[in-house]
Amino acid sequence: MQTVLAPLDEPPTLVALGIGVHGPAGQVEVFSLPDLWQFHLYGYDADLTVDGTAHAIRPGRVSLVPPGTEVRYRYRGRSEHVYAHLRLGTAGAPCSIPVIQPAGHALDLLTAQLHQALAAWPNTPAWATAEVWAALWRIARLTPPREQSTRAVHPAVAAAAALIEARLTEPVTVPEIAKAAGVSHNHLTRLFRAATGETVVGYIRTRRMERARHFLQATTLSIPAVAASVGIPDLQAFNKACRRELGASPRGIRTAGPAPHHGVAQ
Repeated sequence: MQTVLAPLDEPPTLVALGIGVHGPAGQVEVFSLPDLWQFHLYGYDADLTVDGTAHAIRPGRVSLVPPGTEVRYRYRGRSEHVYAHLRLGTAGAPCSIPVIQPAGHALDLLTAQLHQALAAWPNTPAWATAEVWAALWRIARLTPPREQSTRAVHPAVAAAAALIEARLTEPVTVPEIAKAAGVSHNHLTRLFRAATGETVVGYIRTRRMERARHFLQATTLSIPAVAASVGIPDLQAFNKACRRELGASPRGIRTAGPAPHHGVAQ
């Protein structure tokens, strides 16, 4: 079964939310959303192909498809589902979630959460976002952890991510990480891009800057201390990194405080 790595430690940004009605029988639709995740709760039988891998849609199943992925639906009649198109942040370790899975015992709660989100959207986007965020966490916990771990992230990727988190405060190179993970530099690069969509260097940069943003906005640590805590003790280099990755100087990020999350009307 295909799985995706979804970072859920910060609220999603909702771009579209609604009920999709498709069909008739035999109709085929093929599409891809370049920069949006697709979250669906199904109420029908159909055939789904995700990047060339076939899946069966059944009533009560949920799917989560990452950005830029081609999906192909073949409907068997009138087909209705709840959908959310959204952007996910980069904070925290990604959760491994099957592309499609039964909601099982959580179906009633998921249905209620998504319909609450629909009722709130778009007039109360924060409420809609909270309901969808909770639903995403719920589907991330549908598969037992032991079953997830046997088919989710490649062990070398998991080892590399753990090492990166442990060494965000100090210099670390990709060859060092690959050696610790027990694979070659090139093999780790391929595995990491397949698992996260990023290079190892890009992932390290993202994690450092997310930590920097958190420390600047949520603590009273001095700016030099924040810079040191993310492995960029040179203040000029840290200032440039903040402007490049976060869009403002360290002082500007601290003054602005946590950025609000806004919904986008359909």
